Amino acid sequence: MNEEINFIMDATKESMEDSLAHLEKEFGNIRAGKASPAMVASVMVDYYGSPTPLPQIANINTPDGRTISIQPWEKAMLHEIERGIMIANLGFNPMNNGEMVIINVPPLTEERRKDLVKQAKSETEDAKVSIRNARQDANKDIKKLEASEDVRTKAETDIQKLTDIYIKKTDEALAVKEKEIMTV
Repeated sequence: MNEEINFIMDATKESMEDSLAHLEKEFGNIRAGKASPAMVASVMVDYYGSPTPLPQIANINTPDGRTISIQPWEKAMLHEIERGIMIANLGFNPMNNGEMVIINVPPLTEERRKDLVKQAKSETEDAKVSIRNARQDANKDIKKLEASEDVRTKAETDIQKLTDIYIKKTDEALAVKEKEIMTV
């Protein structure tokens, strides 16, 4: 019986951990003032007919806090990279100098910073929903077990404690990201 409960707890914890990891990945895509290779990591480029993530076909660097340089391993991909960046609609205007694609990252306005905080809050809320769904699934699994009422109640209490811990972690991650976005 304990093995089944431990299995449910482990699966729930793993699911909540995945939700938190996904939130961190999404936060990486939200720009916070300075240039970062993560800002273009999700860009898909048409690489000889198949959509390929930009980091798999080019070197991405940030020579300074306002510039992203993308040097493809094949010069023939320069125009495809530019097009991929435009299609991704990141708000950047890529420039091609024949060797690499250069993106100048404009400074954030106050209004844009507030929009990015809203986006971060929305991503955090999605992560919380995912965590609560994991709790709900675990509680359903616990109710199906043929165990005493005390054992099921304790397991549900443990699941709730785990949920509270991960909800708190998402709030902490949001606070850090919000501070990062709002710092000029």
